[in-house]
Amino acid sequence: MLSEIDKPIVVVAHDAGAVNHIIAWLKKFGHEEVYPYVRGPAMKAWSDAFPIASIRSDLNSDILQSCVMITGTGWASSFEHDARVMASKLGIRSIAVVDHWTNYRERFIFNSCEQLPDEIWVTDKYAFNLALELFGSLKIVLMPNSYLEQQLVEISASESKQEKGVTNLLYVLEPIRNSWGPDLHNGEFMGLDFFKENLHHIESLEKLKIKLRPHPSDALGKYDMWISNQKNIDITLDDSTSLAAAIAWSHIVVGCQTYAMVVALAAGKRVYSSVPKWAPECVLPQSEITRISEMNS
Repeated sequence: MLSEIDKPIVVVAHDAGAVNHIIAWLKKFGHEEVYPYVRGPAMKAWSDAFPIASIRSDLNSDILQSCVMITGTGWASSFEHDARVMASKLGIRSIAVVDHWTNYRERFIFNSCEQLPDEIWVTDKYAFNLALELFGSLKIVLMPNSYLEQQLVEISASESKQEKGVTNLLYVLEPIRNSWGPDLHNGEFMGLDFFKENLHHIESLEKLKIKLRPHPSDALGKYDMWISNQKNIDITLDDSTSLAAAIAWSHIVVGCQTYAMVVALAAGKRVYSSVPKWAPECVLPQSEITRISEMNS
């Protein structure tokens, strides 16, 4: 439990997934004597959560003053990996937060260099069993999913703004790391195209309103051209202030295999995976998520 860890703690994160869990734990158990060394999408999430906190700039100094380091396990950069390497060399206890069910081993490898933490934290039984299978020699800790709890509270408190007689469909986007075809960077667009081609299996197109919600790591304007190419369908970019507000607006949530789908499912929404039939199966373990690829087979 986070409250039992000696402080100071240095938090190192780049991607949004793991830092959302870390932030939720700190809000619940206290964020005093915590040094945030955060960049990328994680920096925005941290600044939104703790607006008066000072983002740190000297990891070497902070790590030497800390009792433990907690990192995310993103793959978009070597930021967190490099911090784990540094902690190992300095003999600082290292904890890594795994926020999903994919690429567990790959999360700890960068440029062919593997650097495991001293322990791994996960937030559900599926992830716990998978981590135990892959990293049985490490300490695996099943933590409370405080982030999911907070999201459900926010969703419940949000004004839904649902128009009578209209079905609201939220598509939650994510960058796809693995190749689903000759273009190494088109997985998310293949998912979108597969969704559009099979939309009639999900809901009648009449009185259907669709919003695309970009991932925190997506570049501005990434999906503008795709949206402009869609004809005879009400589809726009989501501008909700938070994921909770976007999910509250929706009746249906679709995505490939992003964690936002798990949040939507817990909130009682109808949830569909748009992973194409020719791609590896959606890795989300929740059986209640409907696979579009199986709907017309």
